[in-house]
Parts: sequence; C-alpha cells; structure tokens
Amino acid sequence: MLLLQHCCSIYSAEKRHLLSGNHMEFIFMLTKDDQTVEDCLELYEEILPVGLKHVGFKDVGVGYDKLKTLTDAINASGAISYMEVVSTSDEEAINSAKTAVELGVKRLLGGTQVNEITEIVNGTGTSYYPFPGFPEGHPTKLGGTEVDVENHCRDFMDRNCAGCDILAYRATEADPISLVRAARRGLGDGYLIVAGSVNDVDQIGKIAAAGADAFTIGTGVFNGSYASRMGSIRSQLKAVLEDCSKVVAQTSVT
Repeated sequence: MLLLQHCCSIYSAEKRHLLSGNHMEFIFMLTKDDQTVEDCLELYEEILPVGLKHVGFKDVGVGYDKLKTLTDAINASGAISYMEVVSTSDEEAINSAKTAVELGVKRLLGGTQVNEITEIVNGTGTSYYPFPGFPEGHPTKLGGTEVDVENHCRDFMDRNCAGCDILAYRATEADPISLVRAARRGLGDGYLIVAGSVNDVDQIGKIAAAGADAFTIGTGVFNGSYASRMGSIRSQLKAVLEDCSKVVAQTSVT
C-alpha cells in the first residue's frame, strides 16, 4: 500500500506539473567551457534580434565591470538575467552570491551553500536555485543518487529557494532523467532548471516529460553542435527556440 501511494504521488506531481502550464524555457548562457566568454557584450548585442527571454553567464571568465554592463543590458532588454555559480570553494561561492545581488541579477543558479546564500538574497530582487546532489570540480560533475537529489530539493523548498539547477547530464552515479524526476518530486511546484549538455529536441522532450521547466545551453551553441547544419549563432539559437515550441506543442496534444 505504501509503495502504491508513493507511486501515485510521483505520478500526480509530474502530471500536475504538465497540466499547470505547457512550457519549456531556453536559457542561453553566454559561456563556453564553463566560463563566460570574453566578448559577451558584443555577442549579446548581436543576438538581441532573436528575442531571447532568458540569458545568463557564469561567475568566472570576465571581470565585475563587464558583468555589470552585461547584466544591465540583459535586464534593459526585457529578458531575465541569470548567473550560475561554478566557483569551487565555499568562500568564492558566497562571494559570487553577493556579487550577483550587486549586479542586479534576477536569478542566481548553482552553489551548495544554501544557508549562507539564501540569507544573502533574502529581501533582494534575486531568487535562488541551488545545485542538488554533490557537484564537484571544474568543469563540474554531479555525484549523488535519486534519493539524494529528491531530499536536497525538498530541503531547498523548505528554505524558501525558488527551485533548483540540476546538472543532470553530468551525473556520475545515476541516470539523468531519473534525477530530473527526483528533483521534480522534491521541488513540488518549484522551478526546475536542467543545466547544460542538452543537445537535441529529443533531450528537450525527455526533460520536459520528467518535469523540467527550463534548460541551459552555452557551449553547444558556440561550437555549433546543437544544430550542426547552421552556421551562425543566431541560427543556432533560433533552432533551439523552434525545438522548444515543438516540445510544447506535443505536450499540449498529449
């Protein structure tokens, strides 16, 4: 009976999520190989005509002044600004959270220092989406099981986080889609972002079905691997947006 109730609760959470709003949001990260690209300002101006609604960067790769100019440009365009923490030490991650608030970033992703970072963003215009599991190294890999991820996500919501940022496709101990499902169970109605290594429409469809709200791509656009027949960054971005629309349309039909 307990197993049946657990299975029903899992199904209900995922079904409720799918019915609550058919959407899949693409967050373009101005990053390559886990660092913000040096020409991020020029690139953002170049891609403005695409009309992206979600744009972000990492806390490493370029200096504060350039990140401030970039954040202001993203916010002024009407898009939501993101910064992802990939610094590996506690001190660096906490300092990055303080920087995000100073920059005026709307959504802060990553880090595992939940107590400290929630205190930093509390009462500001920045919402927080920490990493569940056990991320380590740079570029980051994700350790942890489904149980770990579900428990972490439930704890995040208890601490008034807005959701989570899961490195599902960098997992070393579990299946990526199983981890996304576990994160959805733990978050309830919280916002679920799948970070990185999403390479095609099939993957977008799978993470959407598992309960994701959004996903990030950076390197896959810059190296042309997402849409291998497209030559420009704008064309790569348009291909990702078109695939998101296809997934939303399919979800609406089913």
